[in-house]
Amino acid sequence: QVQVVESGGGLVQAGGSLRLSCTASGLTFSNYPMGWFRQAPGKERDKVSCISRRGGSTYYADSVKGRFTISRDNAKKTVYLQMNSLKPEDTAMYYCAADRDYCSGSPQYWGQGTQVTVSS
Repeated sequence: QVQVVESGGGLVQAGGSLRLSCTASGLTFSNYPMGWFRQAPGKERDKVSCISRRGGSTYYADSVKGRFTISRDNAKKTVYLQMNSLKPEDTAMYYCAADRDYCSGSPQYWGQGTQVTVSS
């Protein structure tokens, strides 16, 4: 059974930092490109960042480019999202997903999400 579990969310002041982690089990982690998505209340879920199977390729939404960094450790079956210079508009539920193809937008496996709240 595949499980994707996010952690690291919380409440932070604007300008602060958080690091999200996502661990996947029940699959061969290194075979899956990974992605982070977010959904704010009343809005659609948006793609935030993606990383290829070995980490050689990454994608960032324009809204987070230069502030967020995605990385992965295949030995630990974990993907990270380092979020710096956080803004109130970054407030959302953040989801990790294991993708069929790099940055496809329709991942195969989803986590339950971790809440990030940025206060002004």
